[in-house]
Amino acid sequence: MKLRITLGAALLYFAFQVYLILAAPGKIAPELEAGGEKANVLVTLPFPPERFHLLAFQRYGRVSGTRDNSIELRGVMRDNLRAVARPYWVRKVEPLGGDNS
Repeated sequence: MKLRITLGAALLYFAFQVYLILAAPGKIAPELEAGGEKANVLVTLPFPPERFHLLAFQRYGRVSGTRDNSIELRGVMRDNLRAVARPYWVRKVEPLGGDNS
């Protein structure tokens, strides 16, 4: 019985991780596909970001501020956009105010 519960929990965890991987590209605005090597993005959450969220995104770029439920993230490598969009608490990733350097 314990083995079944453990295997069931492991299967649910694995399925959730697969879902996060498959859902990430749909959260990224199409405008971010083209352009240079790096992008400045606005990451929208369903709630006001806290210190944890700011620290989590610092590994992908420079956090330059927040707006309501969003985090301004500058200098994100385009290869890392899916990683930025992957957490379940990210709703969308879009260009930051038109400056996409």
